[in-house]
Amino acid sequence: MKQLLSVVLFVAILYVGLCAALYFFQRSMIYYPQPRSPGELSATLPLSVDGAELVISVRAHDGPDAIVYFGGNGEDVTFNLPSFSEAFPGHALYLMNYRGYGGSSGSPSEADIAQDALALFDYVHARHPNVLVMGRSLGSGVAIRLASQRPATGLVLITPFSSIAELGASQFPMFPVKWLIRDRYESWRYAPLIDVPTLLVVAEHDEIIPRASTEALYARFRPGIARLRVIPDTGHNTISATPMYAAALRSALAQNSEQ
Repeated sequence: MKQLLSVVLFVAILYVGLCAALYFFQRSMIYYPQPRSPGELSATLPLSVDGAELVISVRAHDGPDAIVYFGGNGEDVTFNLPSFSEAFPGHALYLMNYRGYGGSSGSPSEADIAQDALALFDYVHARHPNVLVMGRSLGSGVAIRLASQRPATGLVLITPFSSIAELGASQFPMFPVKWLIRDRYESWRYAPLIDVPTLLVVAEHDEIIPRASTEALYARFRPGIARLRVIPDTGHNTISATPMYAAALRSALAQNSEQ
């Protein structure tokens, strides 16, 4: 009996220790900061925010239209500039390098990124009154929260999820993830607040974001606000490698013009 109690105590201590490790190191499991690419010559905009200096990758363009883009948790957003420039020739482009990414200072967290997104939108909106907000994967959580708080003209969510807390709980069912996680990215909370045309772009064989999570988010929008576009024969990280992806993004502009 004493030996059994010792085993139970050991397992309990191990479990608590793993929970503690999951709590304290969770952000290293969410964010994978990418350095600025060596030799990268794209234009950048320095943006001072509370506690950090951000580097915004830009393609300048005069006129009323602009796109603000938020990338995935391990994405170098500057790689999107050529394809976005081709897809949106009439738009100025502003691609955020999160704190710790692409030369931006600081460390990423949901609260800080949300505030940084507001600062970037306000900067862009003061110069371009028509701002389309886009976000991919992790960035979809940033984009939908921003669009619920600022007057975006449209919203594009690429490989979006309902909640990172829910994704974490499904990946680590042994642990009380919903109690431990700090950066929850609960996109489902913001979907009912969106009142601009919204496009959800989905990889048919997304191995990272379960389709059920995307459809749960889609169901939270009010009728007539959102539409869902599936890109066939693509995965989470290959969705942008097909011409249908660029066509889907361009269709968001057509949807906006119909409103």
